[in-house]
Amino acid sequence: MHKLRDVLLGPTRAVAVLSFTEILAWGILIYPPVLTVPHIAAAHDWSFAFGMAGLSIALIVSGLLSPTACGLIDRHGGNWVMAAGACSAAIGLAGIAFADHPIAYLACWIFVGAGMATNLYDPAFATLTRIFGATARRQITFVTFAGGFASTVGWPATHLLLEHLGWRGTYLVFAAIFAGVIVPLHVIALPRSKSSPAHDQLIHAEAQRQIYLPSRGWPFVLMAAAFTLYAFLLSGVTSNLLAMLERSGIASATAVTIGALFGPSQVAARLGDFVFAGRTTPLWIARAAVSTVTAAFAMLALSGISTPAAMAFAIMFGASNGVITIARGALPLMLFGPEGYGRVIGRIARPALIFQALAPFAVASAAAYLSDRTVLEMATVLAVAVLICLVALRPPAQSAISRTTRR
Repeated sequence: MHKLRDVLLGPTRAVAVLSFTEILAWGILIYPPVLTVPHIAAAHDWSFAFGMAGLSIALIVSGLLSPTACGLIDRHGGNWVMAAGACSAAIGLAGIAFADHPIAYLACWIFVGAGMATNLYDPAFATLTRIFGATARRQITFVTFAGGFASTVGWPATHLLLEHLGWRGTYLVFAAIFAGVIVPLHVIALPRSKSSPAHDQLIHAEAQRQIYLPSRGWPFVLMAAAFTLYAFLLSGVTSNLLAMLERSGIASATAVTIGALFGPSQVAARLGDFVFAGRTTPLWIARAAVSTVTAAFAMLALSGISTPAAMAFAIMFGASNGVITIARGALPLMLFGPEGYGRVIGRIARPALIFQALAPFAVASAAAYLSDRTVLEMATVLAVAVLICLVALRPPAQSAISRTTRR
C-alpha cells in the first residue's frame, strides 16, 4: 500500500508520467513523417525530399536548443519546461495542417523542433536525474523501456488516422494530444520537488562514495563523439535500410517484416537491462552493444544482403540500439554525476541531433554514387570508431570512502 501511494503521490510517479508521455511524444514527433510526408508533398506538389526537410530542420533546432532546455530543467524541474515545449509542439503540428506556403511549412517545423528539445529522452532523463540524483539509472531504464513501444503505437495509429481523417486531420489530432494530454500531465502530474528527505540522504551518501569526472576535456569529447557518430549511423542506416533490402532483391513485404524486427529486439534488450542493470556498468553495456553493432555491419557487408542475414542484422542492431539509448542517459550520470546533468546531456545531444538530421541524405547519396556494399563497409568502420571512443573512456577511480565501504 505504501509503494502504491508513492507511485501515485510521491516522486516515483514521475516514472509513470514520463513513460506515458514519451510514448506519445516519440509516436507523434518522430515516427509519423515517413507516413504523412508523402501525402503532404502530393497535396502541395512538393518533392518528398522537401517534405522531409521539415523533419531535418526540427532535429537541428532540437539539437541547438537541447543544452538550454535541459539546463533549465536542472534549475527549475521538468514541469514548466516540458509543458512549454509541448505547447510549442502543438502549435507547430497544428500549423503544418494549414501551412500551404513552403516557408510557413518549414517555420512550423521550428516549433516542432522546440518541442523535441523539451519532450524526448534527453529532457526526460534530465527531469528524472533532478528528482532521483545519482540513483536515476533504473528510472531512466524503465522510461526508455516504455518508450520502445512508441513505434508500435505511433505507426498503426498514424495509418488509421490518415485513412479516416486525412493528413490535415491527423496533424490536428496530434496537436490536440500535445495540448490536451501531454501539457496537463507535465504541469499537474509531473513531480515538482526532488525525492524525499530520506532519499536525498541516500543520494548524498552515494555522492560521497563516488568520484566524478569534470564534464569537459577528453572524457566529454570522447563521449560526445561516440554518441554523435552512433546517431549518424543509426539515422542514416535505418532511414535507408528498407530501400537497400529491396535493391538487393528482397520483396517489399519481406523487407518491411525485417524492418519490424528492430522494435521488438530493442524492447527485449531494454527489458534485459532493466532486470540485470545492477550487475554491470553503463560503460561496459555500451561497449558490448557497439561491439554487436560492429559485428552486425561486418556480417552484412561480408556475406551480402540476403533475407536470413538481414533478419539477423535487424535483431542485432535493434537489440544494441535498445541499450545504447539507456547508456546515453546513464553513462553521463555515471561519469559526470548528477550535478548539472541536464546541461551535460544537452551538450551531448546537440551534435548528435544535428548529425542525425543530416545522416539520411548523406547515406542515400553515398549509396547512389557508390554501392550498398560500400555503404555497409563504411558503416562498419564508423561503428569501430564509436567503439574506440568508448574503449578510450575510463571511469573515475573509486574514492577511499567507497573502497572502505566495500571492504
